[in-house]
Amino acid sequence: MSLVVKKERPDLAEQKEALIKQANEFKIKLKELEDEVLYKLTSAEGDILENVDLVENLETAKAISEEVKEKVIIAKETTIAID
Repeated sequence: MSLVVKKERPDLAEQKEALIKQANEFKIKLKELEDEVLYKLTSAEGDILENVDLVENLETAKAISEEVKEKVIIAKETTIAID
């Protein structure tokens, strides 16, 4: 099926591949952010709410997580359109 799509609608096939690649990159980035946040949480001393780096990392992880969710929805819609 994917071979037919690549031949008939290469634009959709390329878009699907790009979205999959981007989603994988976001997952890797999320894992890195999670590891960094966990490290900072375990090594934090005193009030963790005063740790600016930790709070900023949490905010960044949340924003990237929202982006990943949006990209997954787009990828699913593209997959449905291709199918």
